[in-house]
Amino acid sequence: MKTELSPFARGYIACALWLCDNDGGPTPTIDELADETLARMVADCAAFTESCHAYLVAANEQGRDDKQLGHDFYLTRNGHGAGFWDRGLGKLGDELTAMADPFGSYELYIGDDGKLYGSD
Repeated sequence: MKTELSPFARGYIACALWLCDNDGGPTPTIDELADETLARMVADCAAFTESCHAYLVAANEQGRDDKQLGHDFYLTRNGHGAGFWDRGLGKLGDELTAMADPFGSYELYIGDDGKLYGSD
């Protein structure tokens, strides 16, 4: 499944891994995600892209690629200081932000087994 990820999901996952608190160690890799965590992340990306497909197409037309949009979905849903509203998309960025809000927060943490899990 890891090689079959959409660019949107890859951007989302890369952002989550980059922001994961790894006790000062190197940025974790996708292989460190627990299977259920990866499945949840992919499902959230699919649900978001399905629910706002037309908005994402419009963002693509404004020069935003799917990988960056996935990155922005992760930032936005977790309330970081950047995201859809911060990309010069104007009303479109505001619409995407509003559509990301219901997904709530989903941050990664390291389990006792060394795998990465998500927490709502």
